[in-house]
Amino acid sequence: MMQPRTAIFDLDGTLVDSAPDLMGTLNFILAREGLPALPLEKAHSLVGAGARALLERGFAVCGLAVEPARMDVLFGDFLDHYGKHLADKTVAFDGVEKALKTLKARGWILGVCTNKPTDLSVRLLEALKLSPYFSAICGRDAFAWFKPDPRHLTLSIEAAGGDPAHAIMVGDSKTDIDTALRAGLPSVCVDFGYTDIPATQLGATHVISHFDQLISAIDAITGLTAQPALSK
Repeated sequence: MMQPRTAIFDLDGTLVDSAPDLMGTLNFILAREGLPALPLEKAHSLVGAGARALLERGFAVCGLAVEPARMDVLFGDFLDHYGKHLADKTVAFDGVEKALKTLKARGWILGVCTNKPTDLSVRLLEALKLSPYFSAICGRDAFAWFKPDPRHLTLSIEAAGGDPAHAIMVGDSKTDIDTALRAGLPSVCVDFGYTDIPATQLGATHVISHFDQLISAIDAITGLTAQPALSK
């Protein structure tokens, strides 16, 4: 019997375009601190390493370094505000649900490995009606390690019921691809996510520009013959 295969996805910038709500929350905090708002275009260089890093990077752009104790307070405020607005403007990228449906129909195990807190990740995917596709949703706090530590990825695979020896990582950033490389796993990088480094320079096994290309990329990695994708 063929070993079930597992596809693990990053969340922000990979499955969902969450930049509007993340940057909206960052700007809420900055405005409260008397600082100017940052444009949405900054998301590509600010988002991708978790909320605390987003805050630190945002203040750095404004020329400020925040003491750790104060950052702890701001981080809590960020999570509180974001938790109330996490799906105001966030949407799944085009083709995501079709690709997930196709993989599930083929018997693939699907999971999420993200540096967003687990509870917020679950709530966001539930709001977008994508959570039923995933056997595990593992955020930054799910284990003692988080991306780019490869154990975050391998433990996420196991939490979903998969085998790290038969798995693929799908992400959008250096953090995601480095995690896959350190775990010894093949990866697919989307080129429309949140990274200031071109996707083609991150070392992924394949790079795609739309989720309609995901199935063929995975087929190339696994050596399977391409099959027609499911209709919407």
